[in-house]
Amino acid sequence: MLTVGDQFPSFSLTAVPAGPDGLKGEFKTITNKDDSGKWKLFFFWPMDFTFICPTEIVAFGKLAKEFESRNTAVYGLSIDSEYVHMNWRIHHEDLKNLDIPMLADNKRELSSALGIISYTAGVTLRATFVVDPNGIIRHVSANDLSVGRNPEEFIRIIDALQSDALCPCNWHKGEPTL
Repeated sequence: MLTVGDQFPSFSLTAVPAGPDGLKGEFKTITNKDDSGKWKLFFFWPMDFTFICPTEIVAFGKLAKEFESRNTAVYGLSIDSEYVHMNWRIHHEDLKNLDIPMLADNKRELSSALGIISYTAGVTLRATFVVDPNGIIRHVSANDLSVGRNPEEFIRIIDALQSDALCPCNWHKGEPTL
C-alpha cells in the first residue's frame, strides 16, 4: 500500500457528478489534474449496493461544505462502473442528492496502484488518502471491510495538516499547538 510521503498516482476515471447532475446519466472524466491547488481526500468503499458503504458515503457527502471550506476536494471511489454508481444513486434515497462525485475504478487501475485491493475479497479496502496540493500523500488509513469510517476525523486530520504545526493528540482547529 502506498503511504505517507508517496506521490499519489496519476489517474483518469469516469465519474457520476455531484449533486442533481449525477442523476441525469451524464458522466464526467476526473483526473489527478482536476482541482489543482487543492487538498484532496479520496475514500474507497468495497462495492455499491452494500450495507456499510452508503452510511459512509452519505456522511462524507453531508460534510462536503466543511471539506470545501478547507480547500479540499472529496472523491468517493469503488471498483463498480459509473453505470452501477448512477443506478445506486437513483435507487437509494440517501444518495440522490450526494454532494461529492462517485468515481468508477472498474478496471482497478488506481486501486491496484495504491495497493488497496483485498487479497481475500477481491474488492477495495475501506481506504482513505489525504493528498496535499503537490500530490503527496499526507495521511492514509484502511479499515477492515466490516468497519465504517468516521468522516469527521478526516476534517480534524486535514485541519492539523494544514496548520503546519505540531498538533497533539485529539487536537482541534483553534486549540494551541506544540
